[in-house]
Amino acid sequence: MSLRHALLGLLVDRPASGYDLLKLFDTSLAFVWPATQSQVYGELNRLAEAGLVDVSAEGPRRRKEYRVTDEGLRELRGWLVAPTQQQSRRSELLLKVFFFDLASDDQARAVLAERAELAGAHHQRLAELSTELEQDEGPLTAHGRIALEYGLRWAEMERDWARWAAEQLG
Repeated sequence: MSLRHALLGLLVDRPASGYDLLKLFDTSLAFVWPATQSQVYGELNRLAEAGLVDVSAEGPRRRKEYRVTDEGLRELRGWLVAPTQQQSRRSELLLKVFFFDLASDDQARAVLAERAELAGAHHQRLAELSTELEQDEGPLTAHGRIALEYGLRWAEMERDWARWAAEQLG
């Protein structure tokens, strides 16, 4: 997935400003595909240059509201059904684990305990978001729940794995 497609997808239902899109990211996509303010505004400019969105309204303080164009919708739909590319995964944690022989068992356990705690906290945040979404309706919410379930399961697996790995140390 790219930021380009995330923004196009969020603009399908209704026009939105960059600020509005950042708020939507924070409440929906942040756990799937986080984005910063500069990334969102930069990508909106590129989308406009490519003819995939246009400015549907301008307000005070140069506030622009964007809407997806027909070409943008075709781009999004083409991306949606194209085969998903396997992404190589890099994990700083697993790289550290690989070299744990250079640390004491207590140091290694501390790294793993921290990861278990972080994953548990992430799981808790996602569980709270899940509770909030139970009252929302709409296609983004319905499909967002499926993506959220993936996040919940991933966080739970990572927490459980970190606890298990700490037990494996001598």
